Amino acid sequence: MNIIVCIKPVLDPDLPPMKFSIDTQKNRVVPPEWMPPVMNPYDALAVEAALQIKEKEQGKITLLTLGSGEDILKKALAMGADEAVALKALGVQEFDGPAKAYLLARAIKKIGAFDLVVCGRQSADWDLGVTGSMIAEFLGIPVLTRVKKIEMAEGKLKAERITANGNEMYEAVLPALITVSSEMGKARIPSGWGIINAAKKPMATWTEADIGADCAAVLEKNQLLKLYTVSNERKCELITGKDTQEAVNKLVDVIANMLGK
Repeated sequence: MNIIVCIKPVLDPDLPPMKFSIDTQKNRVVPPEWMPPVMNPYDALAVEAALQIKEKEQGKITLLTLGSGEDILKKALAMGADEAVALKALGVQEFDGPAKAYLLARAIKKIGAFDLVVCGRQSADWDLGVTGSMIAEFLGIPVLTRVKKIEMAEGKLKAERITANGNEMYEAVLPALITVSSEMGKARIPSGWGIINAAKKPMATWTEADIGADCAAVLEKNQLLKLYTVSNERKCELITGKDTQEAVNKLVDVIANMLGK
């Protein structure tokens, strides 16, 4: 089986909120200089799911990331993946989920024939959970989201997925795409030999030109208008009057103004 796993570098989810800052002029999150990005935890489970399939079915695992994610690619290679591709694109920080999915889908087509694409159910930074489904839409293949268990049988994919009301079992023809949930379990820790061997595995770097993508056109259709932190500031106004009735009337006027009436 040929499996492609999409992984994303994110800021460490365990960082305290006070360490985050936002550049309101460029609409970007400014990462702490001393803290390198880590692999999105859901994507680490996607790598684990792909490795479990490979151990039973044999085949090859190709990693794909968008942006500067060489370090996390090396970690995933050390876990047991076979090769990796880092896709560089101008202005990728400004892309939303569908725009990133478009670029990843173009890169997947360039990689070539595949049986399965595996993604995390969502990223730990934006938490949108749309990229995997949009990749499947661009590729024109079936998608199963929030998967907790997978197996191959008679050339088809069988998956158990999580819903609000319980679990569901599905069967899908290949090629297909799945997004993996945290109920999959825990991702393995790279061994010493895995880390050593990762240095010998191929890692390619592609640009938007290599995949025939027009990032400028993508940016024209997808623009982040404003990025800001939520203010926790609270204000209190003390309403008084010569008697209770006057205070109540003032309070009614304040509420009416807040409601625009």
